[in-house]
Amino acid sequence: MNDYPRWKHILVALVAVIGVLYAIPSLYQKQPAVQVLASRNNAVVDEALKERALQALQERKIEFERVDINDDRLLALFPNTDSQLSAASALRTDLGDNYTVALNLASTVPEWMRMIGANSMPLGLDLQGGVHFLMQVDQKSVLLAQEQRYVDDIRSLMREKEIRNVKVDRGAQGIIVQVADEEERDAVAAAIGANLLDLNVADGQTVSGSPTLVATVKPERIKEIADNTIKQNVGTLRNRINSLGVAEPMIVQQGDSRIVVELPGLQDTAEAKKMLGATATLDYRAVDESVNVADAVRTGSVPPDSRIYYFKDGRPAVLKKKVIVTGDELVDASSSTDQQTGTPAVSVVLNSTGARSMLDFTSRNVGKGMAVVLVERIPEVRIVDGKEVRSAKIEEYIISLATIRGVFSSRFETTGLESAKAASELALLLRSGSLAAPVDIVQERVIGSTLGADNIRKGMHAVILGMLLVVVFVGIYYKVFGLIADVALLMNLVLIVAVLSIFQATLTLPGIAGIVLTLGMAVDANVLICERIREEARNGMTPFAAIRAGYEKAWSTILDANVTTLIATLSLMTFGSGPIRGFAITLSIGILTSMFTSVSGTHSLVALIFGRSKLKSLPI
Repeated sequence: MNDYPRWKHILVALVAVIGVLYAIPSLYQKQPAVQVLASRNNAVVDEALKERALQALQERKIEFERVDINDDRLLALFPNTDSQLSAASALRTDLGDNYTVALNLASTVPEWMRMIGANSMPLGLDLQGGVHFLMQVDQKSVLLAQEQRYVDDIRSLMREKEIRNVKVDRGAQGIIVQVADEEERDAVAAAIGANLLDLNVADGQTVSGSPTLVATVKPERIKEIADNTIKQNVGTLRNRINSLGVAEPMIVQQGDSRIVVELPGLQDTAEAKKMLGATATLDYRAVDESVNVADAVRTGSVPPDSRIYYFKDGRPAVLKKKVIVTGDELVDASSSTDQQTGTPAVSVVLNSTGARSMLDFTSRNVGKGMAVVLVERIPEVRIVDGKEVRSAKIEEYIISLATIRGVFSSRFETTGLESAKAASELALLLRSGSLAAPVDIVQERVIGSTLGADNIRKGMHAVILGMLLVVVFVGIYYKVFGLIADVALLMNLVLIVAVLSIFQATLTLPGIAGIVLTLGMAVDANVLICERIREEARNGMTPFAAIRAGYEKAWSTILDANVTTLIATLSLMTFGSGPIRGFAITLSIGILTSMFTSVSGTHSLVALIFGRSKLKSLPI
């Protein structure tokens, strides 16, 4: 055994030291905390803010441990979650919407460990508590909105081509284009086919003696729209969650029309649902001043490119259907106060596209009216025949209607909001972006921190019990070699935790199940080695030769068994999601670390223990 390479001893020792160093941080429990980040460009996190935070906590007699400023954020630590929740509410009230106040769990790992990247591994929703949402994306509304854009495009195209007497509107089969005669129908079809490449055009039925065309969106374009909608919604939801300040959120697409959102550590479900499901946005529309509003309301007759809107108090106005600027073109929004009236307002900053549209419109319409319409989508749940039916109600109402007094483009104010709180909430929603399509929360699951702690305790009991049973059995059955295998098994557990910590892989309850299974499987390699050594010793080999032959001849079998298992786990990681993926990740890591500890680790220990001895028999 003296021929065992020294460099392998050094490698095993180095891996063991690194494993212990990076596994220890996971023993440190996280502490309830509240973090404060600047959400506005003019807001700063400094000593003055720290004094305001301390004053807010002390005035309400909220128990806290300390308040620090680290990495442009203020972090307040608390002894329990009750104090944490009270402090978050107090700080949100006192600091205003210039700062994002969020619940957090602060690391208690020593600073010198964090400096070398030794952090505790993140815990999943089922281990630290939080909120799970399954959200359904309303793809149909996106298609309808896209069709309305094509309606506007066709109308503009007809004006450019100077084709008169064309009526364009949406129908059940698609976009219906009604023309005067067959010659005009051919001209319209050619124009649409040449300029609007995403549309298929076919002849429709004759309506009131007039020929029609039916334009439908091409299937490949519909698929592209659906894919882009999901991606944009995932990005927007991520922005909104960032505004909540949740640490380590998970937002992933599930299937073609669903999104999974998990917010570890978050207990305020009402605030989360309000921000995630909200689809409120602002539309800036021109006032149709060619229409008498009273006559339009009485007769219901308005031009095709206009419609009647209402204020919240019921007052009507006729506005153009074409939107000047939408919420998608907003870059920034903040609550403010109108300097002239003292009423709540939202200061808006547009992107370059929106700024050009607004500049062009205001340049041509000074002295005319422009309205701001708030569009809200409110999810509804009804029970029909004992089944839950989800729908949504769209509410559109005017919040401001004013005469354009001068030319403006990227910066202006929206007034007419009912309260300062409403202005603050609207600014936050606009700032985080508008959803490409409405989403409904179809499944909600809340896991309390107490239940998460209970899951951790049960998981640890499972790991410890499973490991003890294996350790006792192997130690009794294989004697000294069994004890060496037990040391390797313990080191395998340490390495699994270390790898999860190094790569910051999230540990979940299925992940703990993967660890337990790994511990049971890891000892198989040592069983093969021990049985092979016994067999070679029975065949008359010397103890040292039997040990060498046992490791050499068992290696190919161990490799084959672990590689086939690893292929299966990689398939689960590739095609699985959620709990299945968490299970596969820990199992894959466990397989790789067990191959090292069960072979190289035990071989090194055997060489150190028996390498300089004169054995007559093997304690196996």
